[in-house]
Amino acid sequence: MDIAQEIHEQCGPLFGTSRVKAHRLARGVALSDIVAQVRALYEIDGKPAPRLGETLLSAYESGYKRPGPEYLHYLCAVYRVEPDVLGFRSPCICGRGHAVRAGAAAVPQPRAPERHATREPDVPLVGAIVPRAEERPWVTVNDLRGPDRAEGPLSIDVGEEDIVLRRTLLQLLAGAGVALDGQFLGAVDNLRRKMDDTLVGATVSPTMLDQWEETTYGYGQQYQATPSLRMLCDVLLDFSEVRRMCDKRQPVELQERLCRIAAQLSGLSGLIMINLGDHRLARSFFRTARTAADETGDRQLRAWVTVRESLVPMYYGDPREALHLARKAQDLAGRTPGVAAAMAPAVEARALGMLAMRGRGDAAPSARRALVRGRSVFDQLSKADTSDLVYGFTDRQMAFYEGDTFTNLGDHKHGDEVLSHALTLYAPTDRVDLTLVRLDRAMCRLHAGNPDAALTAGQEAILDLPPDHRSDILVHRARQIGAAVFSQHGEIAGLKEFREALAGPWVTSPANNPSEQV
Repeated sequence: MDIAQEIHEQCGPLFGTSRVKAHRLARGVALSDIVAQVRALYEIDGKPAPRLGETLLSAYESGYKRPGPEYLHYLCAVYRVEPDVLGFRSPCICGRGHAVRAGAAAVPQPRAPERHATREPDVPLVGAIVPRAEERPWVTVNDLRGPDRAEGPLSIDVGEEDIVLRRTLLQLLAGAGVALDGQFLGAVDNLRRKMDDTLVGATVSPTMLDQWEETTYGYGQQYQATPSLRMLCDVLLDFSEVRRMCDKRQPVELQERLCRIAAQLSGLSGLIMINLGDHRLARSFFRTARTAADETGDRQLRAWVTVRESLVPMYYGDPREALHLARKAQDLAGRTPGVAAAMAPAVEARALGMLAMRGRGDAAPSARRALVRGRSVFDQLSKADTSDLVYGFTDRQMAFYEGDTFTNLGDHKHGDEVLSHALTLYAPTDRVDLTLVRLDRAMCRLHAGNPDAALTAGQEAILDLPPDHRSDILVHRARQIGAAVFSQHGEIAGLKEFREALAGPWVTSPANNPSEQV
């Protein structure tokens, strides 16, 4: 403990060495040794292995994080000191002392092999810092005797460099002369080579990342045309492969590209889960996408994730939350014209339109102003930004959002005109948005006072889809039309037929091509 105190007093002002780090340095052990000992104590106590690792322990030593009560207890048990000695001013949860009793050795001494063989099995070695046998970080008297020590020569293995360097340090501290022999210089160079291998030993190549990026953007083109469940399987297979690559150390530029692909694939998975009606999993995927986007440091990517996430409450939750996320996306996007900067005001306008329909008086003028802002930014987007339905924001999507807003604001005539124009922009394979536009036009008919026409148009929009394209988001939207008809006109004759038609996705329209049925 005296050595640890001296290290802290001498090195703290110069290098910021904390008390807990000083105790580890005083014992000459690595972070991995402390982690291994804490894990051993957990095992002795019959507890599951802790999630403590070298990174977290380093954060404790650097002062970036503070250990919780349980981890602090085990650190005190390992070092055999009280929390305040380690620099943490809080009592230990065990209520017992950890300090070494008078006369006890502060640092465990090396033991002869026969001592290990004869130690009583029911006496656990609690609180002693025991290095792992394969790394042998302890330097004993035999280590200082040179290559003819009883244990034999050092093996070329992981951790040999640490042993050589620690032995040399102890020799220097003892005032012994140290020669720069081949073993020492070899250890130094080998350590440098290992770092080189770690930094440049990528498991993916730039060419492979190029292919993954092309595949990711290809999904944006297939998103509307491919059945949602089939699309989800394809996306998640690539997502799983990217996850495995992210789990390994990559050079910085490749790691950033991997995280970008992960964010895009996770965000796309969230969109598909919206279509499938699982808003809980959709939010989880968007949360993962945010984490991956944060790793890239790209605010535009984070803004894209946020504005796409706003569609979850837009269709399945509270438009007020959609409004909040849309405005948050605008803050992230800043003043730079981009996909999120154009899409976020359009989503804001749709959410305000929904709130206006629910009676919020100030929502209508705010929605119209938001549309103007969105259109202004949209007109500045590049062709690449306006050509992708997922990672971009297209002219047909902009028209759809404008028409949806006007419809919600009660301007059904203007809304129907804009939505009719949007229909001419969508391709027949853009099934999701194309059907949503048709359902919005059905709602325009309801606002115009024609509930029967609204029900007929809504029913046709769903039944004209092949069964495997009748995703939850479309059926859910169609049922909202039925609910609105009932709310305004009661149980009219066409409602029963409408509900029966939407009761099962296996029912198809006679107009459908039988070859498209699954």
